[in-house]
Amino acid sequence: MKKGLGIILSLLLGTVTVAGCGSDGSQPAGGEALAGGNQSVSESTLEKAKKQGYITVGFANEKPYAYATPDGKLTGEAVEVARTILAKLGIKEMNGVLTEFGSLIPGLKAKRFDVITAGMFVTPERGKEVLFANPEYSIGEAIAVKKGNPKGLHSYKDIAAKKDVKVAVMVGAMEEQYLIKSGVAKNQIVTVPDQPSALSALQSDRVDVVTMTGPSLQATLDSAKDDKIERVKDFEQPVIDGKSVRGYGAAAFRKGDDEFVKAYNEELEKLKASGELLNILKPFGFTEAELPGKMTSAELTK
Repeated sequence: MKKGLGIILSLLLGTVTVAGCGSDGSQPAGGEALAGGNQSVSESTLEKAKKQGYITVGFANEKPYAYATPDGKLTGEAVEVARTILAKLGIKEMNGVLTEFGSLIPGLKAKRFDVITAGMFVTPERGKEVLFANPEYSIGEAIAVKKGNPKGLHSYKDIAAKKDVKVAVMVGAMEEQYLIKSGVAKNQIVTVPDQPSALSALQSDRVDVVTMTGPSLQATLDSAKDDKIERVKDFEQPVIDGKSVRGYGAAAFRKGDDEFVKAYNEELEKLKASGELLNILKPFGFTEAELPGKMTSAELTK
């Protein structure tokens, strides 16, 4: 199957997760594009992909990293970065498969996918199982306040120090624990069901500040187009249990695909240098604050 997004359209017709292997690790629909099929011992994953003209990439089904639009188009930050780099490597078609996050690494190792990406942070633990390319973005926490930042909030510690300040956070989000560990009292925290509800709480003065990850917050603000609300640009990232909460996301490959990783990294560096990477990221709520800088996967997997 070499018809690009045809796999997505077919998978969208009756699966809850849109596509791919479920939590039981079952084979994805449209499996004739399985990675590694009939691959000779001497032929690398990159060589095979260039020869056949397409490649299978597993994506976590999560905005803003990878998702299907109502008309069946696969898009997202990770999708567009991977699509651009693979094209530059001479791989004309990308068969994208949306799946559960927990199925990405097992699917890669089982050769259901050739590459996996979308919202996966580079960590030493994951580095034992896969080969990471260098990061394509970094994500930290962010806050938004009323224009002019009347309460003078630049960190979670500032929120903790001003006991009259109320902060909105989504139910179940890690930000709630980050706030508590930063000294914010529980009675200062207002939990809300989703991003629009958080913004609404700020607009109606039920809270003084909202917090979520940078891209999520930026996407929320861009959609709202409310000039009375602003993101705090000089926000100080929280340090929890002695470590910064900032994470770095990257594409991952099977162990042994060093040649592929090297080629992928070379094209990624070109995107960074030219400014094209930021242009790809911007439509999905990413800003210069989310660029990865000079961080490498080698540093992150030590």
